[in-house]
Amino acid sequence: MEAQPTAAHTIETVFRLESPRVVAAVARIVRDIGIAEELAQDALVAALERWPREGVPDNPGAWLTATARHRAVDLVRRRETYARKLAEIGRDLETTAPPEEPADPDDIDDDLLRLVFTTCHPVLSPQARTALTLRLLGGLTTAEIARSHLVPEPTIAQRIVRAKRTLAAKNVAFEVPYGPDREARLGSVLDVIYLIFNEGYAATAGDDWLRPGLCEDALRLARVLSALMPKEPEVHGLTALLEFQASRTAARTGPDGEPVLLKDQNRRRWNRMLIGRGVRALERAEATADGPPGPYALQAAIAACHAHAYTYEETDWRAIATLYGLLAARAPSPVVELNRAVAVSMADGPAEGLRLVDALAALPALRDYHLLPSVRGDLLARLGRTAEAREEFTRAAGLARNEKERDLLLSRARTLGPPPAPAPRSASSAPPPPG
Repeated sequence: MEAQPTAAHTIETVFRLESPRVVAAVARIVRDIGIAEELAQDALVAALERWPREGVPDNPGAWLTATARHRAVDLVRRRETYARKLAEIGRDLETTAPPEEPADPDDIDDDLLRLVFTTCHPVLSPQARTALTLRLLGGLTTAEIARSHLVPEPTIAQRIVRAKRTLAAKNVAFEVPYGPDREARLGSVLDVIYLIFNEGYAATAGDDWLRPGLCEDALRLARVLSALMPKEPEVHGLTALLEFQASRTAARTGPDGEPVLLKDQNRRRWNRMLIGRGVRALERAEATADGPPGPYALQAAIAACHAHAYTYEETDWRAIATLYGLLAARAPSPVVELNRAVAVSMADGPAEGLRLVDALAALPALRDYHLLPSVRGDLLARLGRTAEAREEFTRAAGLARNEKERDLLLSRARTLGPPPAPAPRSASSAPPPPG
């Protein structure tokens, strides 16, 4: 009796990882993202029915994709426009096997790229594009997207539903556009690829700190864009940033999946091949830029400073602080300012960093942002103000939604010692007796 829940958990995990490719493959057939998602869910139901009896297939992603594709073909057959649709998509739908997982990291199923450009169509609002892309490509639940955006769950659900209806009503083509249309969507595409990578790099919620599959998909998409748009400096800037960030993946978690802070990472585990790719991508970004570097190129330059330091102590914090200043001027945001404060604290001392952080504390955007008290706790600890630091780490843990991150913050609070016992009340300080 215990095998059933185990099989169901395995199936749900596989579907969470594979659903973007399943949806993308089916959307190419039915030309409707909402219907494609429903067919992917049908394939999940079929897996829940069959895999507990028959066992999990050797290639579960291909099984799910094939099942969803067959249902999509059946749906197209039932439509009156079947002949026209069949001419568009070819006559080999039933005989062509789903594509295997790309063996080369530079390779990727074009359907994923089509899905990104479709969900980033300008007929959708920026908020709707982000929500729909995180849902379909990031595999996030509606609740997780709502938590990451600090908005009510029904709001996100409505955005996703309306976005799918709008794409269907406007008959948006499932394709990678060319020329001006591609350029018009590029900014949104870069933003959502970055969001997908970040969700894999530091998961917003759940039990796992890393979701490597999301990082890999985002990095592959960025590489494909670099090949498609070789004269776009920000495409190369984003690719460089993701290469540098991905190079640290193996060192960012401990044996039990717990987060490892940057200063504690074993840099010999950093992937030097990915760092080399990042350097070359950043050089392409600089070579193709007509003016000052864009936000992604600046972030890549910051990541390069870390990548070039073989030890934490060798990090050029002053250069990083300068780059964050340029980034704050080019793309101002409270989070950028918080990161700049960290760099300044390393270059000029924790007192100066704390002054900058305290100036940010009143900003509404950072009120429930767990990294603000986390950074403040670190600065207070470096200043020897352990009791205040412990309170800040505890507060940060209460705001964190990822279990591994919460455990790390509570651990940092514990290392500063137990909170002081309350002082006994004297008779003079006792409240007066009633009446």
